[in-house]
Amino acid sequence: MSVKGSLKLGLLSMVAAAGLFTAANGFAADAHTTTKFEGVKANTGTASHSRQGNTDILTVSDDYKIPDTPAPHWQVVDSKGNVYLLNQQKIKDGKTNRKIALPSYIHDVAKVQTWCSFAEALLGEASFPTPIVTASGERTQSDSMAMSR
Repeated sequence: MSVKGSLKLGLLSMVAAAGLFTAANGFAADAHTTTKFEGVKANTGTASHSRQGNTDILTVSDDYKIPDTPAPHWQVVDSKGNVYLLNQQKIKDGKTNRKIALPSYIHDVAKVQTWCSFAEALLGEASFPTPIVTASGERTQSDSMAMSR
């Protein structure tokens, strides 16, 4: 192989490697993770969003400590300010709900909150940098786009 051919091959390899590096960083940036929880009782850890098929899942990080209150619940706020009270974080026999499947009527999530239903008080909240659109929200958007044609 000539020197000129070797240089071209080397340059192409560098461009390909740079492209793969950029793509990998793009996928990492696409991970949906909130800011750190901040509040009176819930002030550690984050929440992350994932999707399994058409089911949207919220999971708190390992460093999130479920508040020691009578009835801490999952609560989410959508981009329009609608609040959805969901399952308890503490359940029977010392078990916990550190992961929750979002109901299909929630179309996006801007904030994840820990709410005490006993005291009716917000214990802490964490925000997504931009609201995440759920699978049902994507279906709703595509349905409305199809109807507008």
